[in-house]
Amino acid sequence: MINKTYDAVVVGSGHAGCEAALALARMGKETLLLTLNLDSIAFLACNPSIGGTAKGHLVCEIDALGGQMGINADKATIQRRMLNSSKGYAVQSLRVQADKNKYHAYMKDTLESQEHLYIRQGEASDIVVVDGKVVAVKTKQGATYNCKTAIICSGVYLSSKIIVGEYVNDVGPNGFANATDLSDSLRRLGFELRRFKTGTPARVQGRTIDYSELEVQKGEDDIQTFSTMTDQKPRNIADCYLTYTNSDTHKIILDNLDKAPMYNGVIESAGPRYCPSIESKVVRFSDKDRHQLFLEPEGLDTDEVYIQGFSTSMPIDLQEQMIHSLKGLENAHVMRDAYAIEYDCIDATTLYPTLESKDIEGLYFAGQINGTSGYEEAGAQGLVAGINAALKIDGKEPLILKRSESYIGVLIDDIVTKHTDEPYRMMTSRAEYRLTLRQDNADIRLTEIGKKCGLVDNNRYEMYLNHLQQIEELDSVLDKIVSPKVAKELFDRVGEVLNINAGVSYKDCLKRAKITAEILQEFFNDDLGKYSIRALKAIEINLKYSGYLKRQEVQINQARKYEDIALGADIDYNAIKGLRLEARQKLSEIKPLNMAQASRISGVSPADISVLSVYLKMNRK
Repeated sequence: MINKTYDAVVVGSGHAGCEAALALARMGKETLLLTLNLDSIAFLACNPSIGGTAKGHLVCEIDALGGQMGINADKATIQRRMLNSSKGYAVQSLRVQADKNKYHAYMKDTLESQEHLYIRQGEASDIVVVDGKVVAVKTKQGATYNCKTAIICSGVYLSSKIIVGEYVNDVGPNGFANATDLSDSLRRLGFELRRFKTGTPARVQGRTIDYSELEVQKGEDDIQTFSTMTDQKPRNIADCYLTYTNSDTHKIILDNLDKAPMYNGVIESAGPRYCPSIESKVVRFSDKDRHQLFLEPEGLDTDEVYIQGFSTSMPIDLQEQMIHSLKGLENAHVMRDAYAIEYDCIDATTLYPTLESKDIEGLYFAGQINGTSGYEEAGAQGLVAGINAALKIDGKEPLILKRSESYIGVLIDDIVTKHTDEPYRMMTSRAEYRLTLRQDNADIRLTEIGKKCGLVDNNRYEMYLNHLQQIEELDSVLDKIVSPKVAKELFDRVGEVLNINAGVSYKDCLKRAKITAEILQEFFNDDLGKYSIRALKAIEINLKYSGYLKRQEVQINQARKYEDIALGADIDYNAIKGLRLEARQKLSEIKPLNMAQASRISGVSPADISVLSVYLKMNRK
C-alpha cells in the first residue's frame, strides 16, 4: 500500500487541473497531479481551438496572473484570428486553431519539467475528511495520498457516458476511461450531484473534402498573442473553411427526430444553451434556411478535420447522411462519429468565491465539475483554485477577483452566486464593465495581483514594468504638436477631414477614428518607431474611449461601496424581520461575503437589500 504526503493533491489533468497544479507547484507547494490517463493531459476533447468570444479574454487573464494556457496555445497555434474585429475593442477576442497533439505535448512537458510537481496515473476514488477538513485522497488502485488541500478538477469524466443514437457507453471523451467511484464519495460528503451534457461533432478525413466548393478562411498576422511572454508571433500555416447546412440537411434531421436522443428521452440532462446540437438548432431556429459550419484542421500531423457547429448525438447512419448533404462534403469519409456526453457535476453555489467548499475546509473544485463549459473557463478556475489552495496552506489572505477587475472575477462570481441549470459559458455580455476589462490590458489589470500572490516570476514582472514605462514615456511624447501642413498630409492619407488651421498633437490625431496606432507610428516613425506598438495601442484605446471609460469608472466606484460592506458568515438571516422568505432561504444558502454579492443573488430583491442595510446599521450601533 502506498501512503505518501503532499501539500496538495489535484484530481484531474484537464485544463483546470493543469493550471491548478502548476500554480501550486510554482508557489512552492509539494503537489501531486492525479490523472486517469497520462495521454489525456490537457486534451482538447472537443474543438481544436482556444479562445473565442470572451474566452480569449480569459486566456489573456490566465497569462497575466502567471498561468500557462496562453503560452502553450501560442506555441501550438496553426491559425489565429481576431473575432469581432469590426466592432469595438471591448468585444474583440482572439481565437486560435491549435495543433491538438502539440498542445497536449507542450502542456505535458511543462508539467513534467515543473519543480515540486509530481504526476501519477491513477483514479481518485475517495476524498477523506476528518473534523470537517480534507486530509487525504485515496485511489481505486489502493494508494492513500495525505494532503493539506485537494482540488477536484474531474472535467466531464465523473460517471460519464457517451451517447450515439441508441448506443450508450460508460466512458469519457474520445473513449478514455471515466471516473466511476468519486461521485459516490462526493455524495457521502453531502454534495448533491447534477447531470449535465455536452457534445462534439464528427471528424472527417481532409483529403475527402472538396475544398474548391467551400469558402476559405485565412488567418491574421498583425494581431496580439495570448501571452505577453511570446516573443515570436505564431505563423498562420493552416486554413479553415466555411460551409452551410441546407434544406436537405434540415429535412434529414426533422424526419428523424424520433431517433435523436435529445428528443426521444435517451438524454435527459441539461446541455449548453450557447453551443447546441445541430438538431436543436434546426428545431429551435426553424425560420433559418441554413446554419454556418466551420471546417477546422485538428493538427499538422493528422488529416482529421473538425466540423464546428455540427455537434450531434444522432445514430451514425443519419450522421453520415447529414454530413454528405453538405456542400463540399458529399464524399467525405467520417473518421470519428459525433457523440453527446453526460457527466456529474456539483452546484457551485456550495463554494466560496475562492472555490473552496463552504462545508469542507481545504477542498476546492474547479472546471466543468462546477457546471461550466469550455477549456478557458476551466483553466481560469483551476488557476484561482490553485492560488487559493497555496495561500491557504501559507495562512495568507485568499485571492477573490472582483467583477470590476477581470472576466475571471465575473465567471466565478456568477457560478458561486447564481444557480446555473445548464453548462455556464463566458460571454462578453455577462461582464458589465467589459470596456474596462479588455484582453489587450489584461496584464495591466492583473500582473500586480499575480506578483503579490507569488505566481508571477521576475522575468514576467520585468516585461510588465517595461510595458508600463513605455506607456508612461509615450504619454509625454504624444503631447508633441505637429504643424497644420503635416497634420493635413496625415489626415488626407486616411480620409479624415482637418477643420482647423492650428497645429495638433499626436494625441489629437489618435482620437480620430481612421488614425490607428499603426498608422501614426509609421507616419511619425522618427519619434515613435522605438516604442512597442502594444504600448501605443494602449494609449490609442484609452484616448478613443476616454469618455466611456470615465463613466464606467464612476459605475465601478459606486459598486465598490457595496463590496466594502462585509457580511459575516454567522449572520442569521432567518432572524432578520422584513426579509422575504425566499430572500432568507437564498441568503442562508449562498452566505454572501458582502452586500454586492448579496444583491446579485436570484430571489433577493432591492427591498430585501434595503432591509439588510438597515439591519447592519442597527447591529453596528
